[in-house]
Amino acid sequence: MQRLAIFGGTFDPIHWGHLVLAQTALHQVPLEQVIWVPSQNPPHKQAALFEHRVEMVQRAIADNPGFTVSLVEKNRGASYAIDTLIDLSADYPNTHWYWIVGLDTFQTLPRWYRGQELAQLCDWLIAPRLPGGENIAQSELICKEVEQKLTQQTVSIQWHLLHIPLVGLSSSLIRNLCRERQSIRYLVPESVRLYIEDHNLYTNG
Repeated sequence: MQRLAIFGGTFDPIHWGHLVLAQTALHQVPLEQVIWVPSQNPPHKQAALFEHRVEMVQRAIADNPGFTVSLVEKNRGASYAIDTLIDLSADYPNTHWYWIVGLDTFQTLPRWYRGQELAQLCDWLIAPRLPGGENIAQSELICKEVEQKLTQQTVSIQWHLLHIPLVGLSSSLIRNLCRERQSIRYLVPESVRLYIEDHNLYTNG
């Protein structure tokens, strides 16, 4: 049975923090592949066009055979994680699934659409918060609290805290730098920086 991980997100834009996280998951588990899944219509936020975000992800991961991009959310309206997993399971049978999430996102899992069901269908690979957040012991305690909430509802869940170098990067920081016409060199792969520059992304609003 192959081991694959889903890494979903807006990736608006993708940056080195995302790449370090995915690479850590690839080798810590270990996984055959990380499947990057850009979201089509991220809730509660305006994002660059889906096509732009997909192209930036493809450029950033082009040289890594352990990474691939899925367009499974391309034609979706509302985007639900369980639908993504069901659709990918049809494309990748005989798979043990993992899902890469940040600690903040994992905390909301009990409230996700069909979250109790989804929680049992994959193992969860959890990235600690950025510098200034909890330490590893505190992060593990938060994960156990989420597990307890779900197991009270007779849900079984497997999770693993990823041991990653904490990179104080965020997509919002990069967008803000672009708006302020400041350099983002070394914050994103050079191919992504050139794409942002060529298409004049994030300079307005």
